[in-house]
Amino acid sequence: MGDLLEKIMIMRERLKGAYSEGEALAIYNEARAEGGLADFCLRFMHDDDYQVARNALWGLTKAGKEEVRQLQPLRESLIDLAMETGNSSVRRLSLNLVERLDMGEDDVRSDFLDFCLEHAVDLQEFPGIQSLCLKLAFRMCRFFPELMAELHRIVESMDMNYYSPAVRSVRTRILANRMK
Repeated sequence: MGDLLEKIMIMRERLKGAYSEGEALAIYNEARAEGGLADFCLRFMHDDDYQVARNALWGLTKAGKEEVRQLQPLRESLIDLAMETGNSSVRRLSLNLVERLDMGEDDVRSDFLDFCLEHAVDLQEFPGIQSLCLKLAFRMCRFFPELMAELHRIVESMDMNYYSPAVRSVRTRILANRMK
């Protein structure tokens, strides 16, 4: 037990630093080798130090398509984290992970849909978060024709002069119903 606690403390100290892309990949590889991505995520995603949570989540975004599925049981926790955090980096990274997880009709949460719609059009929000929120809103609305119609009305009313090229691209794909 003492060795495990020591390893956790060492990893937490490493996560406090500002990391490069290569270092994020190294952290991901170490987390994968140490027993799985889900345990790593649970251990660090709610850390009081936003830098620790941010770097842990950043490392997890390096997971491949098959490996990210290890996080599927944590989808609801990642959604809650995105909705509750006051840190935009933690929000963006947790939304990035949620966007890569499976979501079926029975998984649609009205509070999360409302959150996504609000943040997608919020001009004070970062473009990466806006884009992810648009993608996630589309994924939730696709199961319900009335919600899809509402989403189309919302994105049609967005004045594209105020949004980034990334948001404009997602908007165009939504209006053409070409989202994955």
